[in-house]
Amino acid sequence: MFEDSLIESGGKLKTRRGYTSAVAFIFEGVLIGIMVLIPLLVTDALPKAQLMMSLVAPPPPPPPPPPPAVVHIVKQVQTNIINDQLRTPTKIPKKIEMIKEDAAPPPMTAGVVGGISGPGQVGGVIGGIISSTPVAVPHVATPTRIRVSQGVTQGLKIRDVKPSYPPLARQARIQGAVLLRAVISKDGSIQGLTVISGHPMLIPAALDAVKQWKYKPYILNGEPVEVDTQITVNFTLGG
Repeated sequence: MFEDSLIESGGKLKTRRGYTSAVAFIFEGVLIGIMVLIPLLVTDALPKAQLMMSLVAPPPPPPPPPPPAVVHIVKQVQTNIINDQLRTPTKIPKKIEMIKEDAAPPPMTAGVVGGISGPGQVGGVIGGIISSTPVAVPHVATPTRIRVSQGVTQGLKIRDVKPSYPPLARQARIQGAVLLRAVISKDGSIQGLTVISGHPMLIPAALDAVKQWKYKPYILNGEPVEVDTQITVNFTLGG
């Protein structure tokens, strides 16, 4: 500064200052250029996580909502007829409908198609002949023998002979039932006897008594028939 104040050194100092200023400007320009080029040449690496997220495909759109369910409304028809019977209505209907019936068919004229009509008789001559002809009823053959339960034959019995208790069976304290198979003839008498079960000491007395029984004839289709049935004879010591 002191030298700048001197008159003699004025021209010398001016020459050095111009050179220094030029160098400074160039240096600053180069420095600024380097600072501008460094960011352009050197780029920062993108974060890997951010890069992966950017490469993942977006999720698909949600499916459309299902269509609304179709509801069928069933209209219930009320009726006053239950089990083929008319029930009492619970309210008075607002509108009463008239039921129109079909016209009645024309009255039948005397006579038949293809026949000769006759006065005072429906169906004419042919109808009179058909109505006057007796219809033959087929005759069903009556069986000669039928099987009847013991309860039915019990009601037809007209003579009952009690069996005599065998003395040996009474002394041995033997009692029980004798079951017989019997054939009742058309006149109601016992035609045949067969032993089904029973104690041997009681069977003879049961056979002797049943042979004397008598029944009313069993009538079927207006004719007497033979009856195949069972007879039970009970022997009790108390009786």
